[in-house]
Amino acid sequence: MTQTVGYGTLYYAFAVFLVPMAAGLHASTGAITGAFTASVLTSAALAVPVGRWLDRHGGRALMTGGSLLGAILLAAWSQVHALWQLYLVEIGIGAAAAASLYEAAFAVIIAGCPPRRRPAALLTLTVVAGFASTVFLPLTGWLVHAYGWRTALLLLATIQAGLTVPLHAVVLRPAPSPPVRSPRPATPLREVFTDRAFWLLTVAFTANTAAVAVVTVHLVAALIGWGHPATFAATTAGLFGVLSVTGRLVTTGLQRRYRTIPVVAAIFALQGLAAALLPLVGRDGTLAVLAVVGFGLGFGVATIAKPVLLAERYDTRRYATIAGAMVVPVTVAKATAPLGAAWLASSGGGYAAVFAGVGLAGLLAATALLAARDRVRPSRPRRPGAKARR
Repeated sequence: MTQTVGYGTLYYAFAVFLVPMAAGLHASTGAITGAFTASVLTSAALAVPVGRWLDRHGGRALMTGGSLLGAILLAAWSQVHALWQLYLVEIGIGAAAAASLYEAAFAVIIAGCPPRRRPAALLTLTVVAGFASTVFLPLTGWLVHAYGWRTALLLLATIQAGLTVPLHAVVLRPAPSPPVRSPRPATPLREVFTDRAFWLLTVAFTANTAAVAVVTVHLVAALIGWGHPATFAATTAGLFGVLSVTGRLVTTGLQRRYRTIPVVAAIFALQGLAAALLPLVGRDGTLAVLAVVGFGLGFGVATIAKPVLLAERYDTRRYATIAGAMVVPVTVAKATAPLGAAWLASSGGGYAAVFAGVGLAGLLAATALLAARDRVRPSRPRRPGAKARR
């Protein structure tokens, strides 16, 4: 529940505010998108220290404080009248997101759940939180239409404060349980960072994150530019929530028969194809929705694949720190890709060039995952007495 609300208010709502904020602050959409970039870069800068804190102290105090900070900053956002004020607020929101959203929640689950329960726990978390865009994109669009963007932000701040803060403060344990130990010795961090599979996985998830970030921020504006009403654009983008849940369920089912990497690589490739086709069919409402469905089926797959692959390969005692190191380039891509897309769209390439780039990112993500396939250790333990292959 806290991830659903947190992502809806601190992340997804920005796409709906983009156009009305640009008009209200008399700034370009590129300049407004830069504030989003600053927010995500702040999350990247804090990823490793947040991971170390979580490994040592657990998530209760950090996630409660992050949620409260997010609510305060949403209210402050409603009062900005200059571009520099928006940037300051968004930098603070980046800090709040680093402390309270997925990476912190994953670390709590990895530390507290035995290996056999982790996939179900992660799936439950991401399925419920997958409805964030489905709920909050249309809701935010309706609030902006009915009350204006400033009042809409105050209402979102109320939702954030009323739900996420008390749940984190009351439900999470005050200190972490001892992490579930791996039968392998703890992996030295130097060994992790010289492991070729780690960097191939990082490339794959970075490319996928860049693609998803661009579509998240720019799909509504692109659909409006292709002649669709704002309400249709926001509602169509809101399909990502339901589709991400569907994609996660399908991926989990396929993982029972096939290994994780080939399944996820195929989904990344499908995303790339759908994105590349969108400029060609985007002016037709039905075909645009079908292309969004194709992209959306992989919208949240990386979210469940990344922690599973990292927990399988490396010891969970350092999960949050290792994941934090991967989060840095992934989050930098999340921050810079929408800004680069805004520049490309405004410099003459238009949204056709933007979505062609998204298609290439999907292909890169699939290729890097497949290259890592033979270098990631399988999750099934060897039988006692079995000899390791050289």
